[in-house]
Amino acid sequence: MADSPFIFEIDETNYEEIVLQGSYDVPVLLDFWAGWCQPCQILMPILAKLVDEYRGEFILGKIDTEAQQAIAAQFGIRSIPTVKLFRDGAPVDEFMGALPEAEIRLFLDKHLPRASDGTVAEAQQQLLSGDARGALDLLAEARAVDPENPRILVAMAAAHAAAGDLDAATEALDALPMDEQDKPEARQLRGRLFFDQVAMRAGPAEAVAQRSDSSPDDSEARYQLAAHQVVAGDIEPALDNLLLIMQRDRAFGDDAARRALLKMFDMLGDDPMVTRYRARMFNLLH
Repeated sequence: MADSPFIFEIDETNYEEIVLQGSYDVPVLLDFWAGWCQPCQILMPILAKLVDEYRGEFILGKIDTEAQQAIAAQFGIRSIPTVKLFRDGAPVDEFMGALPEAEIRLFLDKHLPRASDGTVAEAQQQLLSGDARGALDLLAEARAVDPENPRILVAMAAAHAAAGDLDAATEALDALPMDEQDKPEARQLRGRLFFDQVAMRAGPAEAVAQRSDSSPDDSEARYQLAAHQVVAGDIEPALDNLLLIMQRDRAFGDDAARRALLKMFDMLGDDPMVTRYRARMFNLLH
């Protein structure tokens, strides 16, 4: 294993370069293990075999949790073996235990580059340029060739949303396999669709804002205003409005403000605002 060009022993001196920066170029599989762990010894040769077989489609980083306790603590590792897969500088999936080789292959194949990914990237560029219809045409071609690639459905959902077809966007997300629906990108997009739908039903943003200004105790108007603010990218005012509804009218919409806040936290991911507003929400709840 030491002679493989695709396997690296990870410590604090090379963690950032190989795992964080390296995962922008190629997926990194990070194996947390220890010498006394029998399942770790079973898993190691399977991972080594696969990384050599895949010939650079991913690299394998190995972290001895006894020697690298700071890194293990950073990820809250409590059970080994734990294996995390990194892409673009962040962990995107994981498994625990010595899985059979066939299951590990399925795990890898969900994340490793596929031929259709090039078409997905081209479609995303079309979408960024404002051509949602052209993006959807490209994605339909990609799905016809590679129907098992979940990244196509996520991109389709984003393109349908940009085209204003929120029902089609929701259908695309619903078509994802269950284990893909809970991934951050899907959760973020589903949260955005929720606020798009609320804002669309509420009517024009100006009229909603006037209603909220003239009737400060109108929880529905404030809730709809928060949705319009999310759509417009005014995130912090939207969070403040939802918290205010929680403070004044917890019963509104069967605790709708709290549930909307949770959707916003999904959308925001690692944004520092999430920590602040989670704390404020917790204080209101308790």
